[in-house]
Amino acid sequence: MAGRNVVFVTGNAKKLEEVLQILGDAFPYKLVAKKIDLPEYQGEPDDISIQKCREAANQIQGPVIVEDTSLCFNALGGLPGPYIKWFLEKLKPEGLHKLLAGFEDKSAYALCTFAFSTGNPEDPVKLFRGQTCGRIVEPRGPRDFGWDPCFQPDGYDQTYAELPKAVKNSISHRYRALKELSSYFSQQNNPAEAASSPS
Repeated sequence: MAGRNVVFVTGNAKKLEEVLQILGDAFPYKLVAKKIDLPEYQGEPDDISIQKCREAANQIQGPVIVEDTSLCFNALGGLPGPYIKWFLEKLKPEGLHKLLAGFEDKSAYALCTFAFSTGNPEDPVKLFRGQTCGRIVEPRGPRDFGWDPCFQPDGYDQTYAELPKAVKNSISHRYRALKELSSYFSQQNNPAEAASSPS
């Protein structure tokens, strides 16, 4: 890969910081953040990720990683899902919690999908997914990271926002997806290992 740089499409400094923290020093490439405007695709999370990644690779003309995050409420059949950004913008964390007021089932899962393209249109887009189950609660904790105040992961009595960063980064949907991505890249880095691993 040219210069061993991979463009990570984000304009969010906090997100880049979290991704770099999770990937650590073992990641074999240099992540370069770049904000580019991509169309707001609709559909299932996988389809959206693939379309976004293809378009980003087309604009960058090189290897790119895009990330898509969904917050899925089981009582609402998986909505807001990939549209969480818009729901959050209009409703804030309080409103997300109120969406489930009429439902007994407050369970939800956070889904993170990283999509990687080599930049070559012939190569398929690779997807790496991570999921964390939890439930939607009345917002608690700092308000500096999206819907974190109203998502309480299973097995914890604190919301994502209240958890120490190191703890959140060891259980989050983003962490799980990045682990998949990281192990894929380290196999590519070691051709013998990549050849012996099932694709």
